[in-house]
Amino acid sequence: MILYRKSIERLREWKNSTNRKPLIIRGARQVGKTTLVREFAKEFDDFIELNLEKERDRDLFKIDDINKILNAAYLLKGQKTSGGKTLLFIDEIQESPKAIQNLRYFYEERPDIYLLAAGSLLEFALQKVPNFPVGRVSYLYLHPLSFEEYLYSLGNIPAVEALNTVPLPSYAHSSLLNLFHDYTVIGGMPEIVAQYITTKNISNLSTIYNSLWQSFRDDAEKYSSNDTERRIIRHVLETAPFETDRIKFEGFGKSNYRSREVGEVMRALDLAGIVRLIYPSTSLEPPIVSDLRKRPRLQFLDTGLLNNSILVQGDLLNVEDLNAFHRGKIAQQIVTQELITTNYDNRYEPHFWVREEKDSTAEVDLLYQYGKYVIPIEVKSGKQGRLRSLHQFVDRANHPFALRLYAGEFRVEKAKTPSGTPYILANIPYFLSSKIPQYIEFLLNTHNAL
Repeated sequence: MILYRKSIERLREWKNSTNRKPLIIRGARQVGKTTLVREFAKEFDDFIELNLEKERDRDLFKIDDINKILNAAYLLKGQKTSGGKTLLFIDEIQESPKAIQNLRYFYEERPDIYLLAAGSLLEFALQKVPNFPVGRVSYLYLHPLSFEEYLYSLGNIPAVEALNTVPLPSYAHSSLLNLFHDYTVIGGMPEIVAQYITTKNISNLSTIYNSLWQSFRDDAEKYSSNDTERRIIRHVLETAPFETDRIKFEGFGKSNYRSREVGEVMRALDLAGIVRLIYPSTSLEPPIVSDLRKRPRLQFLDTGLLNNSILVQGDLLNVEDLNAFHRGKIAQQIVTQELITTNYDNRYEPHFWVREEKDSTAEVDLLYQYGKYVIPIEVKSGKQGRLRSLHQFVDRANHPFALRLYAGEFRVEKAKTPSGTPYILANIPYFLSSKIPQYIEFLLNTHNAL
């Protein structure tokens, strides 16, 4: 089945751009890069797809002339040009550094060709390519399906319309909360979503989850340069789902591995998009600066994969408030995942806020930069009096705005910190996580603070 991806609108913008460059689609494996391009290709007169894992396709780039490469590609694929718009898709481009280098010549010599490229280990290849065509390519980042894409794929257009109405109509809260709960349980991996929509049976998904996770493990050899590194990668992938708090590299997962060894592996997995390292910041105003000396926490590519790995999907089905489950870590994961999916043009780096002093520590779940403000976000149930860390941030910030993500209905309240600092707290349902920028704008406009 065809799943709806908002990224196709970005591809159409790229297609219609007057300054179009070859576009590299980046993202973790199995998030739907190839499927997205094939669907987009229906809007062109001619489509040539090359997979550089195939030797015959890869050998084309031993040719030095761009026009000859194109002619050879048409011949290899048994196609004739119609004289209309041609989309050339180079998949698994990481297998040929020469192909990556040639992107600049497509831009300079054949701007009439619409060129897309993708690859499952592209992040590693781009670092190693000599003479990379900086400034002659553009990027699009693809993620697992967002909640909005999930709703579109379900065909639930009224839910999508309610999700995009600011502020949310109160009548839509209960339905969207239930739908978001299902989405949180299964996650947004395209193969999983397609199977769930077809069968509506979560128990049938386990085999696909295990296959996806195994494919990430199998890639370990491609990320690593020696046997020790391979063993550490496998250990990290096996134990990381159970590390729900801020981590230490030294002895990670009750191992004897050293900090440097684990750190190198974690950074490789972060680059591959499987596990993200979310670093703290002490910033109260832009720019948000990562404090790499402090312990990070882990963010997984997809909550469905995480839930399946730690065997909680069955239990999660019966939970009414996500924050009441697994010490709120699943709620924190899905909110962060939704924020990441809102960014297509760059690799979004989430942060959380810390204040670590001798007699006082504080930790706010997320920070979001909006214009001149850094907005604190807590993923938490209960009354605002429990927001101790948030209050410490508000007491020191240059603005009075804060967000809480929870299971309840949208509402804005005027509050005070225990020290007497007045602030505006927007209480936002979890399922609006991807709409945080719109709700911040609404909050600022409503309170005349722009």
